[in-house]
Amino acid sequence: MTVCPVDAQITFLYTRDLARSSRFYEGVLGCSLTLDQGSCRIYRLAGGGACLGICQRDDAPENNTGLILTLVAPDVDAWHERIVASGWPCEHPPRYNAHYKIYHFFLRDPSGYRIEIQRFDSEDWNQS
Repeated sequence: MTVCPVDAQITFLYTRDLARSSRFYEGVLGCSLTLDQGSCRIYRLAGGGACLGICQRDDAPENNTGLILTLVAPDVDAWHERIVASGWPCEHPPRYNAHYKIYHFFLRDPSGYRIEIQRFDSEDWNQS
């Protein structure tokens, strides 16, 4: 299998309130700030080359449907407990989805982006 020759990947999300989003991503999710560009903050995800950028934009969409940021983790229950303990609401407790063979739950960030935390329960999931 050929891998695309890139050093990193960044997904950028726009927000109207960077301070509130930063508190969520740093405090609730525990993301590590990699680069603060003033109006954009970039967080390292997955211990490698995947990053998430949160950028202050006055024209950020207010209805953030159609996008799901999925974080894959081995201990979905621990993530759910952490988020609930922080006082942040989740859409539902972790549950198994037989169709996709995943164990997961959803929540929304301060700008309304849907976040899924999931574990693949399929031997077909290949991270290499």
